[in-house]
Amino acid sequence: MSDFKCVALLATLDLPEVKETLRKLAILLKAISVRVVFEKRTATLMQSTAEDELMVAEFPGVIDLVIVVGGDGSMLSASRELASIGIPLLGINRGRLGFLTDIYPEEIEEKVPLVVKGEYLCQKRFLLESKIVRDGAVIETGIALNDVVFHSGKPLRMLEFELYVDDEFVYSQRSDGLIISTPTGSTAYALSAGGPLLFPELDAIVLVPLNPHTLNSRPIALQGAAQIAIRVGYGNDLVSQITCDGHSDLATEPGDMIRVAKHNHQINLVHSRDNNFYRVCRSKLSWGSRLGASEKSG
Repeated sequence: MSDFKCVALLATLDLPEVKETLRKLAILLKAISVRVVFEKRTATLMQSTAEDELMVAEFPGVIDLVIVVGGDGSMLSASRELASIGIPLLGINRGRLGFLTDIYPEEIEEKVPLVVKGEYLCQKRFLLESKIVRDGAVIETGIALNDVVFHSGKPLRMLEFELYVDDEFVYSQRSDGLIISTPTGSTAYALSAGGPLLFPELDAIVLVPLNPHTLNSRPIALQGAAQIAIRVGYGNDLVSQITCDGHSDLATEPGDMIRVAKHNHQINLVHSRDNNFYRVCRSKLSWGSRLGASEKSG
């Protein structure tokens, strides 16, 4: 008996290899008696009207699993859009790193039927919600699965700001900005900026300064329930921004308060049973394998 009787296929990249994988998935799923639905924009991408198609808003009560074909950026986009719906997501990697989309095209015939039949791992990942508060009113909001980044938007320009956690003053800083990252995002921009790797299901948030103008500023790991606030300095001579998952740029002004905390909804990421965080890190980050022994799978 299938765990997932109706599967939606979703993609954002208009690439031949993505379309090829979507077609392959549709044929494979139908062969094992799973109903296949194309997300509306994906159906347009495929230039097909022969398949069932639904808008994301129509998924609840119909779709049991969403399969995202593309890179981690496609999964981030799908996660933000589907966070409030609660439908599990499975990623097929047609991008580069693939920390979130971890099944490769050549593994589809082996792994996807097993997942659909119930042989899978499921991880809950939390998102961050950001708010820009000006004169006591929220003027912009955004959500992120990876990170919220406060930055100048221009190279070689430092920002002044104050950091607060749970209404307690932490420090004032001059730097290129600050990365506020989930464990999911700890393998992304935060890692490039010198932040620590966090186990994906850890209930924690990490703050990573961007090129601080001091030698004693280091990343800070906070509990997942922390309420983070950044007060934009009055001495900044340029418009600073916050960016959610590298996607949406929200402009701030001196004196604004940027508030970041857990989003109300989580996402459920589905993986094949042989998925292993440390093995993924060895593969994606070129960590060394065990000395004097061949590496076991899993």
